[in-house]
Amino acid sequence: MLKSFLSGVAFVALATPALAQELPQASSPWFTAAQETIAARLANQPITGRAKNVILFTADGNGVGTNYAIRLFSGQQAGGLGDEYVQPQETFPNVALVKTYSSNGQTPDSAPTAMAMNTGIKGKNGMINIQDTVAEKDCVAGLDAGVKTFAEIVSEMGKSVGVISTARITHATPAAVYARTASRDWEDNTGIPEGCAQKDIADQLIEQMKAGVIDLALGGGRAHFLPETVTDVEGKAGKRTDGRDLTEEAKAMGAQVVFADTDFAALTKGDNAPVLGLFEASHMKYEADRTGEPSLAEMTAAAIETLSANEEGFYLSIEAGRVDHANHDGNAYRVLTDGKAFADAIAKAVEMTNAEDTLIIVTADHEHAISFNGYCGRGSNILGLCMKEDGAGTAHSGEPNLAADGKPYTVIGYLNGAGSVLVEQADKTYAGSRPDLTEEQATDIDYLQQALIPMSSETHSGEDVAVYARGPWAHLFGGTIEQNVIFHVMRHAVTAE
Repeated sequence: MLKSFLSGVAFVALATPALAQELPQASSPWFTAAQETIAARLANQPITGRAKNVILFTADGNGVGTNYAIRLFSGQQAGGLGDEYVQPQETFPNVALVKTYSSNGQTPDSAPTAMAMNTGIKGKNGMINIQDTVAEKDCVAGLDAGVKTFAEIVSEMGKSVGVISTARITHATPAAVYARTASRDWEDNTGIPEGCAQKDIADQLIEQMKAGVIDLALGGGRAHFLPETVTDVEGKAGKRTDGRDLTEEAKAMGAQVVFADTDFAALTKGDNAPVLGLFEASHMKYEADRTGEPSLAEMTAAAIETLSANEEGFYLSIEAGRVDHANHDGNAYRVLTDGKAFADAIAKAVEMTNAEDTLIIVTADHEHAISFNGYCGRGSNILGLCMKEDGAGTAHSGEPNLAADGKPYTVIGYLNGAGSVLVEQADKTYAGSRPDLTEEQATDIDYLQQALIPMSSETHSGEDVAVYARGPWAHLFGGTIEQNVIFHVMRHAVTAE
């Protein structure tokens, strides 16, 4: 017992700054950086005032693994080895792991995950803000089983509400801010079953703007707001068959409606007029291909500037929706470039807000079947081949690791997807082998990472995602939590005495 006690005393003594210098490793930059981290953690104090503003960042499909890849990509783009890079949200003092399953799915889609964060309860796959006592696509039962959203709660408190997505603004994650539907696919009237009294998602967005719940909406999905007889500014026809032009209805109630980066730049901010930005017929372009439309960081900045005109504060939901789509495609290049654009938007929000009155939460709705090979030397291009470690140095040796088939392999792979090495044969069976691969091929913008199970679209996975938070009551995040707890932290933050 005495020996154990004295060992503890010795440990404490060695941990003090003065005696730490006696350690042979004390001059190592790793050691001093860790000491600085401890000092910062000791200085961190919870903020317990009421939150004026709440910003919820969601990178769709950006689980712990995808986030790791974005970190390395960002660091390597900045000229480093990648591992040492710190993303904006990774500086936040409060972190937790989040369980993402839905009430009927071990692996969720984005509808119930977004519902969990916006309503405080889990729901079934395929439905948005409808209680799980209802079957998916049961229109009649769904009409009486809707729940109240965080946006509606804070709107009643006098706050403004904004929603941003690089996907269609009627897609699952942004729709969960303002809509209730027995099917996430009912984005315009053509999806609504005959005799069903539920409004489609695009219609619900305009209704929520008219009701004063939604003050700003920016994203894609223009076709769901236009009649099929109308072509948009890019010559693409609308989808609605009810003859309604919801963009004209928005203008009639005084909203500013914009379709491209030029009229977006000319927006009048802070005059309390609703804003509707629809920058593509369907999803907005990937960051790597973006032309003629604002970046996620630019939309974030405009939204904060606009919503900040309300002295009561605001709730802003921001989604990097296309991280998910590029993962589904098995195309890591666009996953990572959209992920970096997401981080840039977070940095802009941090710059424009004060941690004393603004709760910023950064998370994901789910992860994907992405995986990482070893044993790669540091600095191996996250998009490229897994290079051997250099025993005499830090950076990799420049020589690819080889698998048992004698061929190199990439750092990133997928368990399933369009990049499968198994190819359908004439007799409908699957066979194949891995092709030889060069660094140039692997790092091409359109390269699909190698996968095992053949699928036309790579799948989500059910593993945990992370949540990072700073600001009032951010310290309530910790440990491993259910996804719906995020709503309860936000609600507590805006109502705390």
